[in-house]
Amino acid sequence: MPIQRIPFTEWKPDQPAIAESLLDANNVVPSTSGYIPFPSAVNFSNAASENINNIVAGKFNSVTQLFAGGATKLFKFNGTTLDLEDKSKVGGYSGSTRWSFTQFGGVILASNYAEKIQAWTINTSTAFADVNASAPICKYITVVRDFVVAANISGTPNKVNWSDISDETDWTSGSASQSDYQIIPDGGDITGITGGEYGLVLLEKAIYRMSYIGSPFFFQFDAISRNLGCIDGGSVAQYAGITYFLSDDGFYACDGQSITPIGAEKVDKYFYANLNISNISTMSSTIDPVRKIVIWNYPTTSGGRELLVYNWQIQRWSRCATTSTYLGTAASSGFTLENIGTLYASLELVPASLDSRIWTGGKYILGGMKDTKIITFNGDNTTANLITSDVEQGYNSVVTLARPITDNGAGTVAIASRRELDDTITFTTAAASGEGTRVPLRSAGRYHRLSVTPTGNWTTAIGVDINIEPQGNR
Repeated sequence: MPIQRIPFTEWKPDQPAIAESLLDANNVVPSTSGYIPFPSAVNFSNAASENINNIVAGKFNSVTQLFAGGATKLFKFNGTTLDLEDKSKVGGYSGSTRWSFTQFGGVILASNYAEKIQAWTINTSTAFADVNASAPICKYITVVRDFVVAANISGTPNKVNWSDISDETDWTSGSASQSDYQIIPDGGDITGITGGEYGLVLLEKAIYRMSYIGSPFFFQFDAISRNLGCIDGGSVAQYAGITYFLSDDGFYACDGQSITPIGAEKVDKYFYANLNISNISTMSSTIDPVRKIVIWNYPTTSGGRELLVYNWQIQRWSRCATTSTYLGTAASSGFTLENIGTLYASLELVPASLDSRIWTGGKYILGGMKDTKIITFNGDNTTANLITSDVEQGYNSVVTLARPITDNGAGTVAIASRRELDDTITFTTAAASGEGTRVPLRSAGRYHRLSVTPTGNWTTAIGVDINIEPQGNR
């Protein structure tokens, strides 16, 4: 019988079903050969006294500390007890905006659009405090060269303010300081900012590059985009000098000079069709440097949440189900076997394998938040599902056998066949693979699509082989 291999190609839900791209790539991560598993989320911390909306891992002089922010408090993670301890300034905080964090030398800085910028010196501070009475109240914060930069200043949403050079405490402009500000007249409100050798200021309808030029103006602001901007600050993520963000019409990447669409004709239409845009302020994003992916967590029209995953090396997408409320980057100060044994009553309760990066001090890991707890994505593989595009061989054909090609695993297969493109699509009950990982089928029609769920300790899902034969008409 003729055998045809259907590779698990690129997932492009914006394309029609007969366009030879995957129709679904759920709970997986794109890879060069196909797709790899996406791990489940596990609790990393005990519950805080309120819901948390962002985390930051600070590292300085061999010391790693993990922090989280909520509506009224800032917390520090205790690696001995797994507790989130309240380290807020006296009186706590107000405001409903998600915390923005950055690190400047050995100092963690935090802003929430309601309070003066908060500061914590790693391995020294016992509580957060105002960095200075002259510091601004801002929505976003980052570091550009040797300056702390605040953006979207309270009362002036198109204002950028920066500290004195190498001094996060000095925010007073004058002849003795390089601290100053810039109001950007076009582009609307500032919706995000990223730093590094240069700053990238994202506005609703523009993007500006912020470059240091020295006295007397200190920074130069050059428009690299007009009319195209960033719709929400929660969509902004940065890695290796590239800033990823969501605009009114889809996802983009910017290297400080040019802007590249990364979701056009692939996932942009899918995303906006599924986004609950009235709740877009709860969107978040982060980088997983281990898997080389950007991930966006967003609210769906069905009332849940979903992760959209982009592998920047091969420029491919996937999606994942989630119950997490926000994404972030975590790290721990390190755990010993004795410490793990004290925290967990048995090995079955340990949330990740003992060789996971989560137990090694100072290693960044993909993390997030689930209501009051910090979570990490170090659990068992989630249940993946890959759906092929429609396969056609002649006017009518019959598929009699399928064999999932999954490295170190097997899989279940369901099939949907139909004669015409407008016929109802109904999948058969999924059948598990047997001897030789083969799944017996018998499904006739002109167009066939297969739904494959990898099983076992699989590492890469590559495709599915099918036996397909032409069939006459009666």
